[in-house]
Amino acid sequence: MNKKKSDNGRRSFIKTAGLAGLSLGTMAMAPIEEQVEHISSKVNRYSSPSELEITDMRIAEVTGIPFRVPIIRIDTNQGISGWGEVRDGGAKEYALMLKSRILGKNPCNVEKILREIEQFRGEGRQGGGVSGVEMALWDIVGKVYGVPVYQMLGGKYRDKIQLYADTAGATNPHVFARRMKETRVDAGYTALKMDIGIELLSRTEGTLVNSKSHAPFGEHRLQSQYSSTPGQYGQIDHPFTRIQITEKGLELMEEYVKVMREYVGYDISLGIDHFGHFGVNEAIKICRMLEPYTIAYAEDILAWKWTDLWKQVTDATTTPTQTGEDIGTWEGCKPLIDKRAVDLIHPDPGSSGIIGTKKIGDYAQNAGISMNLHFAGSPIGFLASVHIAAATQNFNTLEHHSVGLQRWYDMYDGDPKMIFDQGYATVPEKPGLGVDLNMDVVKDSLIEGAGFFEPTPEWNEIRSWDRLWS
Repeated sequence: MNKKKSDNGRRSFIKTAGLAGLSLGTMAMAPIEEQVEHISSKVNRYSSPSELEITDMRIAEVTGIPFRVPIIRIDTNQGISGWGEVRDGGAKEYALMLKSRILGKNPCNVEKILREIEQFRGEGRQGGGVSGVEMALWDIVGKVYGVPVYQMLGGKYRDKIQLYADTAGATNPHVFARRMKETRVDAGYTALKMDIGIELLSRTEGTLVNSKSHAPFGEHRLQSQYSSTPGQYGQIDHPFTRIQITEKGLELMEEYVKVMREYVGYDISLGIDHFGHFGVNEAIKICRMLEPYTIAYAEDILAWKWTDLWKQVTDATTTPTQTGEDIGTWEGCKPLIDKRAVDLIHPDPGSSGIIGTKKIGDYAQNAGISMNLHFAGSPIGFLASVHIAAATQNFNTLEHHSVGLQRWYDMYDGDPKMIFDQGYATVPEKPGLGVDLNMDVVKDSLIEGAGFFEPTPEWNEIRSWDRLWS
């Protein structure tokens, strides 16, 4: 009986080896080294997590997807690498300065590493370095243990993640609405976001009060709210512009929303963003004007830090309010949630990280507040967001800012239906983040003068005393 079992086991092994591409005769005739190499080819090479060490960090900065994104690669001594990214528009130095602080550490100790580098997480894009490193660490850990990231966050609530398509505005409401219908709704999106800023109103006389004080000297149109020049309108926080909106201005803004609803209907979830910079009274005016159109949310109508002003707006309207994409920590979201100052919380994992964003969602759920996710980066950050969305019960929709940009889709080297399938993304089951990049597209997307994951030895040594206490 024992001999029979032994023979069966031997035959099963030989059959398996043969199916793997090596026949019994070939294996018998091959050198012993080749036999061992072939037999062990399916063994997990990353089966010594306690001995893992971070050996390198390299960067490739890409653009045209649509923003500039520094892609991070963290390497280890066991040949496994993890992918991350600094949030869209952030500086690669936010991540590179952390290299000297993580070299030689075991990447599986994610929380321990985060506690050491957390002090370097700022708000907005300044959170992108720590968050990008964290993405890469989770990617490594998932690959080491053979599980997707969502599993390490507690498992998943859903297999598909609803996406909302972001769309910049147009100077004609019908052109804007037609574009949204043809390129978004007809493509399968079931949730949209439109941008209508008060810069549109400044083209029409009698729509704004005090806007000319912010216009370039000798000009009448309001500057862009995206201006990066200090002292210009785009760099002045909302309460301090003292811009007001007239009834004529409200009617013109309403026309854009009314026409959009006529084109896309009411089955589509429709949010609105990038209103511009003005005070709390104007925010309340706009939100009340939007009420008949059942808008999903008015986003960032004030800067996130003005908790009490947000509460004034939220209490004054039935239009749901939303903010959070520039908050770097879950603790930063806490006042908004505790005071129920917003109806939805809206973090970006590129600022608040994977663990932090999961904590934000869980904490908001305890207060009866839902979570949407902001995202405008590469396929790496996109799939990191998908894992968080899968593992967070009160999640609603995930932003997709690269609709229609073929370069973004080409950069993902996998089944296209994983990243878009009738308005949804599919939760990956591959280990780690589950992202593979088309390196030819990455190379073709490098910013001018940028290297392709070049060595960064100049960042290997710590140059400062980091401790914050004596």
